[in-house]
Amino acid sequence: MNSGPGLRERKKQRTRNALLRAALELFTTKGYEETTVDEIAEAVDVSQRTFFRYFANKQEAVFAVQEMVEARFVEVLRERPAHEAPLVALREAVLGAWEAMGQSIEEVVPVELHMSTYQMIESTPSLLAVHMRRSIETEDEVARVIAEREGLDMETDPRPRVAVAAFSGVMRVTGRLWGAGEDTSLESIRELTGQYLDHLGPALAQDWHSR
Repeated sequence: MNSGPGLRERKKQRTRNALLRAALELFTTKGYEETTVDEIAEAVDVSQRTFFRYFANKQEAVFAVQEMVEARFVEVLRERPAHEAPLVALREAVLGAWEAMGQSIEEVVPVELHMSTYQMIESTPSLLAVHMRRSIETEDEVARVIAEREGLDMETDPRPRVAVAAFSGVMRVTGRLWGAGEDTSLESIRELTGQYLDHLGPALAQDWHSR
């Protein structure tokens, strides 16, 4: 008796995943602006109405997997040991989230397709603007988590926002470098991110001319 709803939910999830995969494949091969909702629906052999049952618009589909990744990152950050310094916790959280998310992404779309979508966002002005706005919102949420971990009032102590701003700057740089490179694998962006984050502390704390 209880298997009915479970089966229905699994069918709905399969339909959503199929629509998402079709949308991202079309966006990354044909172009975001050039792809219509009708084409996405047709690729899955469903109606336009079905597409809108799962996604409010094309933009929501573009950022669906990225939103899942960001949510996982925040979750992992909250779980980091309390004794870790803020920048250490941020570094370990982002690398841990990437590692854990590989399998979760694969359950929705191929990792390679997600990575290609990231590159497509970077090269599409209308999506890049949305991406930057979403990044600001995520940074604010992450700063609040850091403030809570450190027992600070973010409104009177600027350090959580400053730390997250520095961390986010590195993430944007590595994202651009990775997107411009030939290796678009999950392992590549994780390794590049780790390398650059390892230089964040020294870049902020040391006299460069003393080395």
